[in-house]
Amino acid sequence: MRILFKSVVSLLFLSFVAQVQAYSLSFSCVPNMDSIDSTDCGIGEAQFSADVIDYGSNQVLFNIINAGPAQSEIAGVYFDDGALLDAIALIVNMTGINFVQSSSGSPASLPGGEQLSPVFETTASFTTVAVNPQPHNGVSEFETLGIVFDLQTGLSFGDVLTDLETGVLRIGLHVIDFSDTGSESFVNASPVPVPATIWLFGSGLIGLIGFAKKCK
Repeated sequence: MRILFKSVVSLLFLSFVAQVQAYSLSFSCVPNMDSIDSTDCGIGEAQFSADVIDYGSNQVLFNIINAGPAQSEIAGVYFDDGALLDAIALIVNMTGINFVQSSSGSPASLPGGEQLSPVFETTASFTTVAVNPQPHNGVSEFETLGIVFDLQTGLSFGDVLTDLETGVLRIGLHVIDFSDTGSESFVNASPVPVPATIWLFGSGLIGLIGFAKKCK
């Protein structure tokens, strides 16, 4: 009976997961005030991404991913939002990551964001940063950071996708500790649907992250 119960629960869970909407974002390098390093930019564009997931209950989950293998640390995640996101509801740190919400950030705005058109304007209180020492607490190779946002009343996951496609909502990454000790910034591109098989795998990863957080 217990085995049957577990099987039924598992099937119900997979049925729910299969209906969840998920989209993936790639990132492009941002020119900063100094000069960009083409090698570091290439590394970041190849291995940084974000899954945007309908979290239910008027919430959206952004999974920030450093797929590796090249050395790098995502030290800050910045959101340039219009009137879509309401507040950060949860930051999911897997083992080895320690991100916190920051009203000022470190740095306060996405480095190089002023070089973009339109200018990347970080929304107040929508910054999450790795605590010091950042090279030890950032999102390293093969690690994932989860950030859950509440949406403004009356808005939906469809509005999130629309704002991402039109550039009203943008996500910026500040990345440090490349192998040459350099740092670069990145901003997201338009969202594309995530295949169901990938999302099912990702949902298991989310569960493992949650388990790791509880056991930390």
